[in-house]
Amino acid sequence: SADDWIAGRAGPGDIVITADVPLASRCVKAGAEVIAPNGRAFTEQTMGMTLAVRNLMHDLRSAGEATRGPPPFLPRDRSAFLSALDEAIRRVQRARSQR
Repeated sequence: SADDWIAGRAGPGDIVITADVPLASRCVKAGAEVIAPNGRAFTEQTMGMTLAVRNLMHDLRSAGEATRGPPPFLPRDRSAFLSALDEAIRRVQRARSQR
């Protein structure tokens, strides 16, 4: 229900930070800027492939396949996140000033 609350309130001018791919997809569709904790931006252009890979990995795990978890969080991930967040803030600010 937390995902429903977030997705129901996300929209243009909002920035959502999540590693949850289905939630990211819902927020992107609502017009929000969406960033993963490692700095990867979720966009309308990348969402289809991201969801497909997520679903494939889910199916493999459900079938008993051993898959690796996410890689460890590295200092470069922090740097990439901060850069992506700064860019998202600037896009939101530009959009607000053009209204």
